[in-house]
Amino acid sequence: MPDWSYHPIFKPILQKLPPSFSREFIHRGMSMISSSRIGEGLIEFLGHLEPSSKLAKNVFGVHFSTPVGLSGRIDPQLSGMKAFQNLGFGFIEIGPVSIRESSEELYVDPKQEKIHRLTDASAELTAAKEQLLSLKKKKIPFLINVEGTYQEAIQICEALLPFSDGFILGSHTFQSASQFNQFKYELNKPIILSISQDDTLRLDYRPDGVLLTGNESPEKLIHKLAALRKLYSEDLPIITTGCVKEPSDAIKLLESGASLILLGDEYIFTGPGLPKRINEAYTSTFKMVEPVEAEGWRWYWLFGFAIAIAGFIALFFSMTSVILPYDERFLGIFRKDIIYFNPAILYFMAHDRMTLSGTMISGGIIYMQLARHGIRNGLHWARKAVNIAGTIGFLGIVLFIGYGYFDWLHGLFWLILLPLFILGYAKTRTANASPASSNLSNSPQWKLSLFGQLCFVILGFSLAIGGMVISVIGASHVFVPTDLAYLCLTPEALNEFNDRLIPVIAHDRAGFGSALLSVGLLVLMLALWGIREGERWVWWTFTIGAIPAFASGIITHFFINYTDFIHLLPAYFALLLYVIGVIATAPFLFKK
Repeated sequence: MPDWSYHPIFKPILQKLPPSFSREFIHRGMSMISSSRIGEGLIEFLGHLEPSSKLAKNVFGVHFSTPVGLSGRIDPQLSGMKAFQNLGFGFIEIGPVSIRESSEELYVDPKQEKIHRLTDASAELTAAKEQLLSLKKKKIPFLINVEGTYQEAIQICEALLPFSDGFILGSHTFQSASQFNQFKYELNKPIILSISQDDTLRLDYRPDGVLLTGNESPEKLIHKLAALRKLYSEDLPIITTGCVKEPSDAIKLLESGASLILLGDEYIFTGPGLPKRINEAYTSTFKMVEPVEAEGWRWYWLFGFAIAIAGFIALFFSMTSVILPYDERFLGIFRKDIIYFNPAILYFMAHDRMTLSGTMISGGIIYMQLARHGIRNGLHWARKAVNIAGTIGFLGIVLFIGYGYFDWLHGLFWLILLPLFILGYAKTRTANASPASSNLSNSPQWKLSLFGQLCFVILGFSLAIGGMVISVIGASHVFVPTDLAYLCLTPEALNEFNDRLIPVIAHDRAGFGSALLSVGLLVLMLALWGIREGERWVWWTFTIGAIPAFASGIITHFFINYTDFIHLLPAYFALLLYVIGVIATAPFLFKK
């Protein structure tokens, strides 16, 4: 559930449901999706959540891919563990776990974005162990929060020892420093002592780390953090929990001496994309020794340029002769014979070839932009987008062969593009950098951009589905009812006139279907992975890149007088999504 779907769609619905029910509904649903490799792949595809390697650190002997973790208060029943391992967190706090389960009483104030807890929940030991055993794979460290007496703490820790990378306990659990040290020695796991903002850490205890809890403000938590750093060893790892509502809060805590941070209740209101936003904002604070430029990006740029040029050539022919000499040789008739039989056939073929040319030009522009601004700067997501869309586009050749008509011009075009794509793929393998972001706040521009991002995601998905549908229809019926109404002919009548005419028309639809699928995937991946504060090039890519496709797809129909509303409804819907997306994302993408 990315931010672009959480805020515009799901959050308003979930706020009307009982808090515990909506939380468990979402957590169990996400975990069900995460239970399979396909589901995990889908989550990664939607969010591209893997943090930069720059953020990795070792704390009390444990490796953390990012210092951003999730508080156990968010998932007290451990129902969302499978999902949270895939959402950009570096670790998860489990619990508190106790011998006896305790229910929670809470009140949510959506206007103030506060959760008031009358009583806190804790997971019962047996239930927690069952949930941990249900995990197929443990991907990130677990810090288990233990609640209870000294004897209960021993029982809980021994039962959960195989799953834990560290235990969190309150200092009140122990009666003396010697008892604490004996407990730590026997467990042989990092022991983190939990203290609140108003508590002080006993000097005679020697924990592996400290968990500093706070629920007032980041400033007060930072003040307490600074005081702890002065009193105790600079090497003592300090974990903070709560008070992180936006990326700037997290960066302030980390730069003030926090070794790790746990996202608390604020995460629920800010949205599931918060860890990713923090990771990207924190990545931008690391100075680069020298600019990174992936070698070989020009081959991908030439790949897009060649597609755009081919689109312009196809546009020229679709606006002039339409039927080319090799088409006439295959058909065994001349262009004038088709005009004499039914002029609408030529207009219809021009409409297919013109929409194909516009789609190719748009695709070429997006490929060039991704190469110039994304792959050149070493961004892994941009290379991945080009590779996925390009591979799907090349597979479209199978459709051409299946239709029984494959012209030499398409074959030549394919042979020119393939070496460019292979060279780009081979020479840009160093493009594996994670993106950085300047977004630090939950600004109105950011919130508005989520609606625009949702529109672009729907647009990309719709175009991809449309490309698949056109390919399937072309492989089977070739025509939709509105096509036949425009032609005033039946397929049987066309076959009677020339039994090779339908394969030529189907071949055009194959080209358009595969091109539309490829471009739809480009739009979808650019919307999913590329929208970040200040990335003007992404806005220009959407805005300019879509114009040729929309112009050829809509204006052409009016030019040939094929204006059936039902036939053009998908294009109108796509245009509406495009306009909303461009308007809604502009303030965020142009923000300095």
